[in-house]
Order: sequence, then structure tokens, then C-alpha cells
Amino acid sequence: MPVKNRFAELLPEITEWRRDIHENPEILFETHRTSALVAEKLKEFGCDEIVTGIGRTGVVGVIKGKSDSSGKVIGLRADMDALPMNEETGLPYASKTPGAMHACGHDGHTAMLLGAAKYLSETRNFDGTVVVIFQPAEEGGGGGKEMCDDGMMDRWNIQEVYGMHNWPGQPVGRFAIRSGAFFAATDLFEITVTGRGGHGAKPHETIDPTVTAAQVVTMLQTIASRNADPVENIVVSVTSIESSSKAFNVIPQSVHLKGTVRTMSPEMRDLAETRLTAIAEQVSAAMGGSAEVRYQRNYPVMVNHPEQTEFAAEVATAVSGGCDEAPLVMGGEDFAFMLEERPGAYILVGNGDTAAVHHPEYNFTDEAIPAGCSWWAEIVERRMPAA
Repeated sequence: MPVKNRFAELLPEITEWRRDIHENPEILFETHRTSALVAEKLKEFGCDEIVTGIGRTGVVGVIKGKSDSSGKVIGLRADMDALPMNEETGLPYASKTPGAMHACGHDGHTAMLLGAAKYLSETRNFDGTVVVIFQPAEEGGGGGKEMCDDGMMDRWNIQEVYGMHNWPGQPVGRFAIRSGAFFAATDLFEITVTGRGGHGAKPHETIDPTVTAAQVVTMLQTIASRNADPVENIVVSVTSIESSSKAFNVIPQSVHLKGTVRTMSPEMRDLAETRLTAIAEQVSAAMGGSAEVRYQRNYPVMVNHPEQTEFAAEVATAVSGGCDEAPLVMGGEDFAFMLEERPGAYILVGNGDTAAVHHPEYNFTDEAIPAGCSWWAEIVERRMPAA
């Protein structure tokens, strides 16, 4: 089954929705306009139930098939939020909101799931129930967890859940997926190194936290190179160094470090936290100072379930003629929280030769819409075939 003809017909309309969302980006949980647009469209489509305010600003739509003898319920999820950055595409529908941009394609994800919802509401050629999930705050806010914590999975008895993300560099409309660990856990850390400040000309009278912090940064790299098994995947990145002094001739009292840790297994996650804390505290003590460590466990590893992954790949092959083996991704994805609660799978759909996600010149490729919509619709029709 190639791309469904209905989505080729709907492409101009879905593109119009996508570009409207792109032009009006909203960050984290502030997706009020986008959520209202989604709810309005679902009402127009004739969804059987529409609920707003799940996970603060999330939207859920329920579509019942022609029959329900199977008793199956499948969830399909798209994210709605934008990134806090300025757009540099020069497009006629570029962001009208300074400091906000759809630089990760969530506008495309939302539009594609709306397209699938429209089709499924028209045809209802399945035996069971579809729950379409429109989630806020994927970009660091944990909106997926908030929706789960609001009882979404149990409220609608969702049994399986599927998600999708566009992927620059992958041919337009061609899919890629992998079973098991797929996207990394994304932990955050802050380290405050404290010494004794003083005059830059008299370092012997101080305990220099700048030199200490530099030693800490260097030693943190040994977590990956000397503590972790070489076949494991782990990244420890210090991304910010800030001193309490702004003067050229003052040795500061303290230095603040921030960064991120990316891992692909619970064991590596535990190792990273233990070693990071020990290195920061003990290196600082050896230099005569001290360190305070704040380690925050953020998104967990996103793990695709084997059976659902195999099925998702079969559907992708039917839609686009093939499905590639996706690479491990050290970026994070809060669909992980939904996959912790229910079996399911997350797939990548090609965005073509475009700027990378989170780049100011990125733009979602509208030509990928029919393939994405067809994959979601076919997931439903094959997993819950009409009685």
C-alpha cells in the first residue's frame, strides 16, 4: 500500500494548517493558540470526544471505528511546542513571534496527525478506538510525563502508543526505526566550585576556583574515556562556565558549571551521576576548595518495544517502499514516558536535505506530509482491521 490518495488530496489543506502553526509558534506549555486550533479541527472532523487541558495544555481526541468487537485502543501522539530561538529562514510564513521558532518540526507533526485524524474520522474503517494525542512541552518541559500523570493512559484504556519525528538527512517520506534503546536519557547537572577569592596579582593568597573548575571540566571527560565500558554510549558535556567575578584582576569566590549527561542504559546513568559527583567534590577538595553538585534526572532512555517496532517498520515499508535501520540518537525525547507506560514504537520520517533540527534555518518539508499521515492511518487500519 503506497501513500493513501486521500492524503495527496488533503495536502494543500494540511500544508495550510502546518504553515499557520509555524507562523505562530508557542513554547513549552504555552501552546494555547495551537491547542485551541487542534481542538477546533477535531470538532470539525467529528471526533467522538475531545478533551483539553490534559497535561496542562494537551489535547486528546477520540475516534471510534465502525465496530468495537476487538476492544483495542491505540494512541497516536504528536508534539505541538516550539523552541526559544529566532528564525532565520526568510520564509513568507516565518515566525511572527520574536524568540520562538518551530525549529524541530513539531508544526509538521501536529499537522500530520490532524490529517490522519480527519481521514480516520471520515472513513472509520477499523475495529476499535483511536486516541489522538497532541502534547505540549516536549522541548524540555516533560509534557508527555504530565499527560501520563494526568491519567491519560488509564482514562482511555490506551493499549499501545505510536509516535513520529521528522529527520533531516533521510530521504523525504522514507522511514527509519530501531528496536530497543533509541533516544538517550538527558540528565542535567550544575556544579558550584567555591574557593577563596582575592587579587589577581596575589594568587598565593587565594584558593582559585577558576583553576579548580578547569580541572573538574577536564576530569569529567574521564567518565566516558576511563570509567564507562568502551562499547557503551555516554556523553558528558560541560556547556557553561560562569564566574562570580566580572573584573580582569579579581580571582572569584566561586565558579558555576552547567552541562548535560546523555546515556543509553540505567547502568550508565547511575555510573555517570556517581562519578560526576565524586570527581567534582574530590578534585575541589584536593585543590583546597569545595563543590556543590546538583544532578537532575530528566528524560529517561526512550525504548522501542520489539513487537510494535517490527509492526511499525512493516507499515512504513508498505507506505514508502522501505524502512531503514535508524542510528542511536543521543538527543532526548519525552515520548519515552509514554513508552514506559504502554508498549509502542517511535519512528523517523525523512525530511530531506534540510538544515538540522534546532537550527535557525530549519524548516519542515511539506512533501513528507502524505507519507506521515499514511503511516499513522495505516497503523490503525492494520492493527485494528475492520470486522
